[in-house]
Order: sequence, then C-alpha cells, then structure tokens
Amino acid sequence: MKLLALDTSSEGCSAALFVDGEVFEKFEIAPRGHTRLLMPMLRELLAEQALKPNDLDALAFARGPGSFTGVRIATGVVQGLAWGLDLPVVPVSSLETVALGAIEVLQVKEGEGIAVAFDARMSELYWGCFRNSSGIPELIGEERVCAPSRVTLEHEATQWAGAGHGWAFYETMPTDVSGRINSVDETIIPRAGWVARLAVAKFHQGLAVPAEQAQPVYIRDEVTWKKLPGRE
Repeated sequence: MKLLALDTSSEGCSAALFVDGEVFEKFEIAPRGHTRLLMPMLRELLAEQALKPNDLDALAFARGPGSFTGVRIATGVVQGLAWGLDLPVVPVSSLETVALGAIEVLQVKEGEGIAVAFDARMSELYWGCFRNSSGIPELIGEERVCAPSRVTLEHEATQWAGAGHGWAFYETMPTDVSGRINSVDETIIPRAGWVARLAVAKFHQGLAVPAEQAQPVYIRDEVTWKKLPGRE
C-alpha cells in the first residue's frame, strides 16, 4: 500500500509516505512556515521513492484539534489532492497521533494509559485519554476541551503517561490526575509519520472518506467559539 500523510496541526510541519510497510518522513519546526514548506515536502517524498501522485492508494491528514490555521491548511491541501487524484482520505486525530508518539517515546506498555493534552488557549486544554492496545492508541471516552482543573482520567489503568505541550499546566490539574501520571513528555507533537501509521490501520478498517468528508475537527463548542475576539 502507498499512502501520503501530512500534518500542520501544531508548530511542526511534516509529510510522510507509507510504502509497503516502510515510512519516510519530512519534518520541520516552522510555526509560520506550513504553507511554504508542505507542498515541497510532498513532492520531495514522492521523487525520492520514484513515485508519481497517481501511484498512491490513499491520503491522510491530522484533522485536529490543534492550531485553527494549521488544521485548515492541512484540510485544504488534502481535499485538493483527493479531488484531483480521485483518492480516499483518512482523517486522523491529532491527539491520537501524539498518543502513538508517546507509546514509542515513553515506551508505554500494553494496557497502560496515555493522557494527551494540548494548549487550547483561553486557559483551556484539548484533552484525550487513550489505552495502548497492541501498540495502537485506543480512545477512551471522548476528546474534549476544558479547563486544566476539569480534566479526568477515563480509565482505571494503573500506569499512565502524559504527552503534549498542555502538560505545562500540570500543577493546575486535579491531584487525582497529576498524582497518577508516572511520566510526562511535553515535547511530543503530531508528526505525519505517526499519522501515516494510524491511517493505514484505519484504511483497512474501512474508515477512509471521500474528499468532501475530510473535514477539520476543532472540538470547541459554539459558546467557546463565540468568545473569540471579533465574534458575537
């Protein structure tokens, strides 16, 4: 299988190519460089593997939550490619992507939990709890946005790891959450290589969608969205 994945949902910009079990990735920290860097990354990946866009079987992208602007960039690019190439798209949660990264980086064992936190601004976090299920993060409960003081661990796992820059708010989380976390890595951010690996599994589960259904996920409810400057 040949799948092209991209991520611009955080300060990182990355693209990855899954080719018959191998993953090739371009990654750069560039908070304001997503638009400039993404397409060259895609072209370089294909050229390095001597592939043409028509050789691809599917596309994938990190659909959020994350940077509003970044998520929109990824959505626009993947929709354009999908329409032009008539390819299915696999949307992947940015929180789930970091959970997979935590399994690898923090060596989270089978059955243990991963609590992923992103800074959602306005004194809130994007929050998701996952369990390591055979090396793949399995979502427990729902992804949500809330104040750090209202986060909860949605599973009775005895071992928990924390991942994502939202863990900078560690001290304002409830003690029954912070006290159960055994290790934390605030530096893990979404990467297209992890998006690609998750997307391949989802593709085989029949979770690919047509271009028009490849939509961003912001999580914020209408009330919170209206708090943004310039909105009523």
